[in-house]
Amino acid sequence: MKAVLDHIVLAVVDMDAMLAFYCDVIGLQAERVDAYRDGRALFPLLRLNDTSIIDLLPRTLWEMQSFGSTPQQRPGHFPNLNHFCIAVDAGQWQPLLARLTAAAVEIDSGPMTLSGARGDALAIYVLDPDGNKLEVRFYD
Repeated sequence: MKAVLDHIVLAVVDMDAMLAFYCDVIGLQAERVDAYRDGRALFPLLRLNDTSIIDLLPRTLWEMQSFGSTPQQRPGHFPNLNHFCIAVDAGQWQPLLARLTAAAVEIDSGPMTLSGARGDALAIYVLDPDGNKLEVRFYD
Protein backbone atom coordinates (compact mmCIF):
# COMPACT_ATOMS: atom_id res chain seq x y z
CA MET A 1 0.00 0.00 0.00
CA LYS A 2 1.14 3.53 -0.76
CA ALA A 3 -0.33 6.53 0.97
CA VAL A 4 0.27 10.26 1.14
CA LEU A 5 0.14 12.61 4.09
CA ASP A 6 -3.29 14.23 4.04
CA HIS A 7 -2.90 16.59 6.99
CA ILE A 8 -1.35 17.21 10.38
CA VAL A 9 -3.09 19.18 13.13
CA LEU A 10 -1.21 21.56 15.39
CA ALA A 11 -2.76 22.90 18.59
CA VAL A 12 -2.07 26.65 18.44
CA VAL A 13 -1.72 29.14 21.29
CA ASP A 14 -0.99 32.31 19.27
CA MET A 15 -2.63 32.10 15.82
CA ASP A 16 -1.10 35.34 14.52
CA ALA A 17 2.43 34.23 15.48
CA MET A 18 1.91 30.82 13.89
CA LEU A 19 0.51 32.27 10.66
CA ALA A 20 3.37 34.77 10.46
CA PHE A 21 5.96 32.03 11.04
CA TYR A 22 4.59 29.48 8.59
CA CYS A 23 3.60 32.02 5.90
CA ASP A 24 6.18 34.80 6.13
CA VAL A 25 9.20 32.82 7.35
CA ILE A 26 8.68 29.25 6.11
CA GLY A 27 6.81 30.37 2.99
CA LEU A 28 3.62 28.29 3.07
CA GLN A 29 0.27 29.54 1.77
CA ALA A 30 -2.52 30.04 4.33
CA GLU A 31 -6.15 29.30 3.52
CA ARG A 32 -9.41 30.14 5.31
CA VAL A 33 -7.78 32.86 7.43
CA ASP A 34 -10.51 35.45 6.77
CA ALA A 35 -13.21 32.82 7.32
CA TYR A 36 -11.54 31.87 10.61
CA ARG A 37 -11.22 35.48 11.76
CA ASP A 38 -14.88 36.25 11.09
CA GLY A 39 -16.18 32.98 12.57
CA ARG A 40 -17.14 31.10 9.38
CA ALA A 41 -14.37 28.50 9.86
CA LEU A 42 -13.16 26.85 13.08
CA PHE A 43 -9.51 27.12 12.07
CA PRO A 44 -7.23 28.20 9.22
CA LEU A 45 -4.92 25.85 7.38
CA LEU A 46 -1.56 25.92 5.64
CA ARG A 47 -1.21 24.39 2.18
CA LEU A 48 1.86 22.18 1.72
CA ASN A 49 0.87 20.99 -1.77
CA ASP A 50 -2.21 19.87 -3.69
CA THR A 51 -2.81 16.94 -1.34
CA SER A 52 -1.36 17.88 2.07
CA ILE A 53 -2.20 20.56 4.63
CA ILE A 54 -1.44 21.63 8.20
CA ASP A 55 -4.53 22.52 10.23
CA LEU A 56 -3.93 25.24 12.84
CA LEU A 57 -6.45 24.37 15.53
CA PRO A 58 -6.82 26.92 18.35
CA ARG A 59 -5.72 25.26 21.60
CA THR A 60 -9.05 26.10 23.25
CA LEU A 61 -10.85 24.15 20.53
CA TRP A 62 -8.30 21.32 20.78
CA GLU A 63 -8.88 21.06 24.53
CA MET A 64 -12.67 20.90 24.01
CA GLN A 65 -12.34 17.93 21.62
CA SER A 66 -12.65 14.43 23.05
CA PHE A 67 -10.45 12.48 20.61
CA GLY A 68 -11.45 9.31 22.46
CA SER A 69 -9.73 10.03 25.77
CA THR A 70 -10.76 11.48 29.09
CA PRO A 71 -9.77 15.11 29.74
CA GLN A 72 -7.22 14.21 32.42
CA GLN A 73 -5.51 11.79 30.01
CA ARG A 74 -5.47 14.21 27.11
CA PRO A 75 -2.58 16.69 27.20
CA GLY A 76 -2.82 19.96 25.31
CA HIS A 77 -0.02 18.99 22.93
CA PHE A 78 1.18 16.05 20.89
CA PRO A 79 3.22 13.99 23.36
CA ASN A 80 4.14 11.33 20.81
CA LEU A 81 5.13 13.67 18.01
CA ASN A 82 8.85 14.36 18.01
CA HIS A 83 8.75 16.53 14.89
CA PHE A 84 7.24 16.80 11.46
CA CYS A 85 9.06 17.41 8.23
CA ILE A 86 8.38 19.39 5.08
CA ALA A 87 10.50 19.18 1.95
CA VAL A 88 11.15 22.21 -0.24
CA ASP A 89 12.70 22.55 -3.68
CA ALA A 90 16.46 23.11 -3.75
CA GLY A 91 15.92 26.62 -5.13
CA GLN A 92 13.85 27.53 -2.06
CA TRP A 93 16.58 26.55 0.41
CA GLN A 94 18.72 29.70 0.49
CA PRO A 95 15.72 32.08 0.52
CA LEU A 96 14.27 30.06 3.42
CA LEU A 97 17.52 30.31 5.37
CA ALA A 98 17.54 34.07 4.73
CA ARG A 99 13.95 34.41 6.00
CA LEU A 100 14.80 32.41 9.13
CA THR A 101 17.78 34.68 9.80
CA ALA A 102 15.74 37.84 9.15
CA ALA A 103 13.05 36.62 11.56
CA ALA A 104 15.68 35.73 14.20
CA VAL A 105 14.56 32.09 14.18
CA GLU A 106 17.35 29.98 15.63
CA ILE A 107 18.24 26.77 13.85
CA ASP A 108 17.88 24.09 16.52
CA SER A 109 20.21 21.73 14.65
CA GLY A 110 21.71 21.35 11.20
CA PRO A 111 22.24 21.75 8.39
CA MET A 112 22.94 18.03 8.21
CA THR A 113 22.33 15.16 5.83
CA LEU A 114 19.45 12.97 6.95
CA SER A 115 17.58 10.07 5.38
CA GLY A 116 13.95 10.53 4.45
CA ALA A 117 11.12 9.39 2.22
CA ARG A 118 13.09 10.06 -0.97
CA GLY A 119 16.61 9.26 0.23
CA ASP A 120 19.21 11.57 1.73
CA ALA A 121 18.53 15.28 2.03
CA LEU A 122 20.05 18.38 3.58
CA ALA A 123 17.95 19.30 6.62
CA ILE A 124 17.57 21.71 9.52
CA TYR A 125 15.39 21.71 12.60
CA VAL A 126 13.65 24.81 13.94
CA LEU A 127 10.97 25.42 16.56
CA ASP A 128 7.78 27.23 15.62
CA PRO A 129 6.24 29.86 17.94
CA ASP A 130 4.37 27.16 19.91
CA GLY A 131 7.47 24.98 20.31
CA ASN A 132 6.64 22.34 17.69
CA LYS A 133 9.80 20.94 16.13
CA LEU A 134 9.81 21.35 12.36
CA GLU A 135 12.32 19.72 10.06
CA VAL A 136 12.77 21.43 6.71
CA ARG A 137 14.78 19.65 4.02
CA PHE A 138 15.56 19.57 0.35
CA TYR A 139 16.54 16.66 -1.83
CA ASP A 140 19.18 17.02 -4.57
